Order: sequence, then C-alpha cells, then structure tokens
Amino acid sequence: MNKQQKLEELKKKMASDKTLPLKMGAKNLVFGEGSPDAKVLCVGEGPGYWEDIKGRPFVGNAGAFLNQLLAQAGYKREEVFITNVVHYRPPENRDPEPDEIKAFEPYLDKMINIIEPGVIVTLGRFSMGKFLPNARITQIHGKKFEISWKGKNLMVVPMYHPAAGLRSTQVKEQTMQDFKKLPEILQEAVNEKEESKDKSEQMILI
Repeated sequence: MNKQQKLEELKKKMASDKTLPLKMGAKNLVFGEGSPDAKVLCVGEGPGYWEDIKGRPFVGNAGAFLNQLLAQAGYKREEVFITNVVHYRPPENRDPEPDEIKAFEPYLDKMINIIEPGVIVTLGRFSMGKFLPNARITQIHGKKFEISWKGKNLMVVPMYHPAAGLRSTQVKEQTMQDFKKLPEILQEAVNEKEESKDKSEQMILI
C-alpha cells in the first residue's frame, strides 16, 4: 500500500473504533487532510463547530488564518498535512482532556509514521505537550527542537494556535514571523537527514 492508501485504511479503522471518546456528541470524524507526502505536518488541538460540520480540520476563522500563514511561508494548504490531537469535537469547544488525547494518540502516532514529515508544526499548547511536555509556548514559539521520539528523530516547531492570533494583535504578528522561518527550518531538517543517511552508508561501507 502507498501512503494515501495507508491513511485511508487508518481513517476507516478510526471511524469504526467505538472506544474513542467524544464520538457520541460529534457529527463527524475529523481525521485530517492534505498531502500524504507532506514535508510539513501541522497538528492542532481539536475540531470546532465548522470542522465538526464539514469533517475537515481548520475550516473556520482560525483555518483561514492558518491558510494565510502557510501561504506566507510559501506553502499551499494541499501541500502540507493538517490534523489534531483529538479527532472528534469536544463539547462546546472545551479543551481536550488528558485521557481523551491519550485515547487518540495511537492513531496520531500512526499518522506520523505513515507521512514521515520533515517538520512537525504544533499549533497550540496541547499538541506541543505531546512532544515537549514541560515547555511553555510563550518561551519557545517559532524555535526548532530536534527530539528523539519513539525511535525516530523528529524536528518539532511549536507555534501559537491560529485562534490565539485572532484574539491578540501581538500574538498574530509573532505567529506570522514564526511561520516565515519554516522553509529555512525544513531545509535544515532535510540537510540533516541527508547527512545522517550519508554517514550511515559510510559506516556500512567501512
């Protein structure tokens, strides 16, 4: 199976999983969308009203701002992959709870393994907490972190959630500046991966 087929298979499995929380009160599963070959994976919080109605991530006002941020960084929305830490809408748009995030975690982990992105952009503190649990978003937004995660080396860039940018002019400006750095960070990640691959091949030859 190619990446697209693997993602479709995962989506079917997720939709039929009756053990997942939040399912009863939601209209649609919001699995995620974008290119299965994306170099940039954006991980948000959870679906809101419009996302629940349409079954697509980031389609409300925050989604429009995210599209703008991506465009400024030189990416089309369809070139990246966008998803969340929970995939059904929490009631009244409340924050996802730790046990809910934990329940969806195996699916998000599988998604990451299938897509193999060069950079993971976390949008807001809940997705940031998955990779950098003790960090504060105000101190590290827009910075790159190379982390070892479940046997993989990942490049993670924490960003403010686009919705926070709509509430604060200062946060909006910071987020726009942060996203402009993405192409450079992605190139660094690609270069480092190539260097690591070359070293591995040299070790084998020796």
